[in-house]
Amino acid sequence: MAKHPVPKKKTSKSKRDMRRSHHALVPANLVECPNCHAKKLQHHVCADCGYYDGRQVLSV
Repeated sequence: MAKHPVPKKKTSKSKRDMRRSHHALVPANLVECPNCHAKKLQHHVCADCGYYDGRQVLSV
């Protein structure tokens, strides 16, 4: 039977939480569409009007 590695000491709550300090979710960076003023993701086509970079690329 193979032996598995087991921690020698219990990981403290402080060490565990410090490791998880970068796991927080960040909100999406929404910007206003210059054409229809709806909120949209940066560098994405606007879902409301279909414009991107001043031109219509989708017919909505």
